[in-house]
Amino acid sequence: MRASQQDFENAMNQVKLLKEDPGNQVKLKLYALTATERPCNMPKPIVFDFDDNAKQDSWKCLKLHMVETSRQNYVDLVSSLSSSSEASGQGNCGADEKVQESKDIVVTSEDGITKIVFNRPTKKNAITFQMYQEIMLTLKNASTDNSVITVFTGTGDYYCSGNDLNNLISATGEIQEAQRDEQTVLTRELVSSFIDFPKLLVAVVNGPAVGIAVTLLGLFDAVYASDKATFHTPFSQLGQSPEACSSYTFPKIMGPAKATEMLLFGKKLTAREAWAQGLVSEVFPESTFEKEVWTRLKAYAKLPPNGIKVSKELIRKNEKQKLHAVNAEESTVIQERLTSEECTNALLNFASRKAKL
Repeated sequence: MRASQQDFENAMNQVKLLKEDPGNQVKLKLYALTATERPCNMPKPIVFDFDDNAKQDSWKCLKLHMVETSRQNYVDLVSSLSSSSEASGQGNCGADEKVQESKDIVVTSEDGITKIVFNRPTKKNAITFQMYQEIMLTLKNASTDNSVITVFTGTGDYYCSGNDLNNLISATGEIQEAQRDEQTVLTRELVSSFIDFPKLLVAVVNGPAVGIAVTLLGLFDAVYASDKATFHTPFSQLGQSPEACSSYTFPKIMGPAKATEMLLFGKKLTAREAWAQGLVSEVFPESTFEKEVWTRLKAYAKLPPNGIKVSKELIRKNEKQKLHAVNAEESTVIQERLTSEECTNALLNFASRKAKL
């Protein structure tokens, strides 16, 4: 019996959760088998970070496989890896479930609420690649813990200033080409984890939000903002394109004209403007923001958890397939933009101006 498409997709998700590096030889096999399902030029998963010659050799080898056979081989191989990983982890349960070492993401769970805090105040809570991984692991854990609500917020003056430019630009001011694929893949995987998250997801926007910190808000169930918060998506200025399904969610939330002003023209919205356009659920005075929001959320967290979960599924289930399709399409465009001369020049110019401040 051949593996189904769903079996194949489940196996691909299991690869992301492997606790040990399977080694380059296994990665090559996995890459060749996954490549039969799609064009070779798609962004490769982070674990498949081997040299170009090896990648091209695996691409030639995949021509020998029929798609169905490759799919079954992939599922079988991942199954064996998962079993080995679980066996090696016995007796050390939970040891590698620690969310972070860097403390750039701080996670607490109390009163039915899992709180995820961007914690790089000196960097305006900009998101590093490591933080991407930490957030995804935290969401995975929160999806099965005893909490009712999962909340994102920031430490200090900013909620989050989006992606850290150091993800792509080296200390010498050059674009790190090897990191471009990683940025694309991580973004797609992060967005998928938000799309699939089964519980209530709330943003407590304590200050300015920029880039992906804004576009992700279209996937939240509620967004509460301080009146000092602002919302800015400067994609065009950086030669980039929208992500986090915002090319679909923003026009749906605020209408095409307002979404264009924000996503294409880079218009920065105040908290009140974001509320008027439907991106924000409610705005609170800065002086009472924390007290009012957390009092409300603690009350919401006492609601029957299963009823909340089922109701969210009813609201979102017809959108999930569309959102995943949009995420995939946006990722393809992001990959193209990141390799374009226009985007490269814009990023370097921005980094140069920032360094002079």
